[in-house]
Amino acid sequence: MLPSPSSSPVHPARPALETCTNIECTPTQPKLSFAIPTPPDDRRPRKRKLSALGSKSQNIPKSLFSSQPAENAFSADDDSDVETDDTAMLRARGKRFTPIQRHRTFLSRPVGSYTRLEESTLSLLRSFVSSHKSDVFKCQSVDANSFLTPPYACSYTHSARNGSTPLLAVATEQGTIHVLNTARRKDWDIEPQRTSLQLHHNGVFDVKWNMTDTLLATCSGDQSTRITSVEHETITHVLHGHSGTVKCVSWDSKHSDLLATGGRDGAICLWDLRVGEKRGTDSLTACAPVITIPGAHEDLGKPKPRRGKKNVPAPKSVTSLLYPESDIYGLVSSGSADGVLRYWDLRTPPSTRKTKTAKPRAPSCLYSTAVDPTVLHGSKRSRGLISVAVGTGPTAGLIFALGVDSRIHTFTLPSLDALPIGYTHPGMQTNSFYVGLAVSPCGRWLGSGGTGTKGSNFLFDISNAASPQLWGQEQEGIELRGQRGEVGALDWAENALATCADDGTVRVWRPDVEVYRSCQEDPEEKIWDWSWCT
Repeated sequence: MLPSPSSSPVHPARPALETCTNIECTPTQPKLSFAIPTPPDDRRPRKRKLSALGSKSQNIPKSLFSSQPAENAFSADDDSDVETDDTAMLRARGKRFTPIQRHRTFLSRPVGSYTRLEESTLSLLRSFVSSHKSDVFKCQSVDANSFLTPPYACSYTHSARNGSTPLLAVATEQGTIHVLNTARRKDWDIEPQRTSLQLHHNGVFDVKWNMTDTLLATCSGDQSTRITSVEHETITHVLHGHSGTVKCVSWDSKHSDLLATGGRDGAICLWDLRVGEKRGTDSLTACAPVITIPGAHEDLGKPKPRRGKKNVPAPKSVTSLLYPESDIYGLVSSGSADGVLRYWDLRTPPSTRKTKTAKPRAPSCLYSTAVDPTVLHGSKRSRGLISVAVGTGPTAGLIFALGVDSRIHTFTLPSLDALPIGYTHPGMQTNSFYVGLAVSPCGRWLGSGGTGTKGSNFLFDISNAASPQLWGQEQEGIELRGQRGEVGALDWAENALATCADDGTVRVWRPDVEVYRSCQEDPEEKIWDWSWCT
């Protein structure tokens, strides 16, 4: 029945509206509370008793595990073993993942376990072809008794890796630097004008562009490194600090005036182009290293041999250097004695000496590869690393190192742990310290040179290098053959790969599916005009 008007609840009077004014004010809002309500005292959960069999799940009602309500699950006499609904709710909430717990679970997974495998691009790598007429560049000799000279090193500009004009700097055995324009052209078109600079009178073993593509750093067998302005075709800095051949050079991507060099004397020298002395009237600056790391790849903790002692072992050469993008104070180096990488912390502590001429302390080795990967494939002794390249894009955070054992090993940054995945090819031989390694701008492909007389270089798909599904497997690549002798240095531009060989030529490879198919259909005819995958 309907309630009578007299029994109806009395509603409170409605408050009067506030006077409207032009004064801006923010009405106060009641404070929200998200705290979980505390159960009453008479319903607080009590400690459960164990049964005689020691089972904790005998008295748990089915309603806690199923959506169906369980009536009369417990009697009123079993109050000591009853779990209240509030207790079950609290336990269920406690099992839920908070955002921090989800983040920790995500980070605790192995690298690549939460990513699916990328599609293989080996079919696209097989379509790389090179024309005998428009893709071959010759390195002329400055000696009257020879026509060509072998190139030792090459490097594309940073803008070429981003799609701009592909300018390639090639360093030769005679100390000459050729700057080539390797843009695609017709077979009957003449070669674009090149720039040739005679910077050294000895072999140049490495050449690198700075981040703005205005300066070239060249390291030579004359124990010096020279900085050259390509626009003005003049040498601006001469760096002296090594007691042997300077083998490798690397620019700091964060500081335009800083670079590092490694030599066969086993030392790493750090340079600052702002520190130096002007010599002569041609504005040439002579620089000394600001920091030197002697014996960078000697055994840590081993005492140095005494001066004057006979049978002193030869120093372990530094073969490659790179500045990792993830750390502005780090430097990674490789050596010729073993497959161990070392990570140097360049934030050197101040010297304890309080004199003005006190030299700064050498940087400390922050990380080092724990297990040498070159001894894990049947080798009885360690093998050196020839060249090192850092990944980008899908391979960011990885380092690829070419070893004398004819394998490409994979390391992680910054711990430098070796991953159980390698890249090789049945025809791949790399028992020379002149062979190079390079990662493509997209970060999916890896190019390597090779020794021997076949003139072969090799390409690999590395897009799944961080996927644990492929760990423990040897990933094979493809072989490109189009030159004679050893293929040493190589570098990538956008959709192009340049390789240097002992026959004095530089060959450019490009992906072209139509030309590759025509070469497969009529190889006897196309062999006179093209080189392609074997």
